[in-house]
Amino acid sequence: MANLDFTGATVLVTGGTKGVGKVIAETFTRAGADVVVCARNEPATPPPGHFVRTDVRDPDACRALVDATVDRFGRLDVLINNAGGSPDADAATVSPRFVEKIVALNLLAPFYLAQAANAAMTTGSIVNIGSVSASDPQPGTAAYAAAKAGLLTLTKALALEWGPSVRVNHITAGLIRTEADLYTQQTTSLIPAGRLADPEDIANACLYLSSDLANYVNGADLAVHGGGEIPARFLLNP
Repeated sequence: MANLDFTGATVLVTGGTKGVGKVIAETFTRAGADVVVCARNEPATPPPGHFVRTDVRDPDACRALVDATVDRFGRLDVLINNAGGSPDADAATVSPRFVEKIVALNLLAPFYLAQAANAAMTTGSIVNIGSVSASDPQPGTAAYAAAKAGLLTLTKALALEWGPSVRVNHITAGLIRTEADLYTQQTTSLIPAGRLADPEDIANACLYLSSDLANYVNGADLAVHGGGEIPARFLLNP
């Protein structure tokens, strides 16, 4: 019978030492999984799982991370490509170096990690955490939005190539409560659900997509954004 018990499974969560990634790692740990988390810097507090310091923008480091995971736990069953993000930047003046870093983090890194994970998995699940910016970008997010749009298409392409043994799915996330101090009540009122997402909302979606409850779900884009949001630019230009 299908269930959400991950006992005996190994789960790798990128950017898993803080924010949404930390909650995802904690959620899989409670479900019984052995969890590996990575970040560029050592966390100040003990992470929820085995920590491997990694810059996921480096393809060699991505392969080493997967190898370290398999060496420690003997297998890899789930990869959550959570690491990502970008500060706002004016597209007219932003430097090439900035653009390259944002695309590397939000598109190339998930690709490198997915390649390495696919090579290590007999069967498994890869979940890419995307953004509403992929289809509805905001001012100041050109490089980020373009990378996230690429991530959605990458998900569908990998699902075609690697199914049925490795399923690859995508989550379109909206505003998340870890960023609540950046948004006003007026902004959150634009979301049909009437609130920002809690990190647990994203974590539970990861749990579902990685479980045997979703064993026929491949190449999907699961919207976890409370019904979508009206672009914040309309607050400035009603």
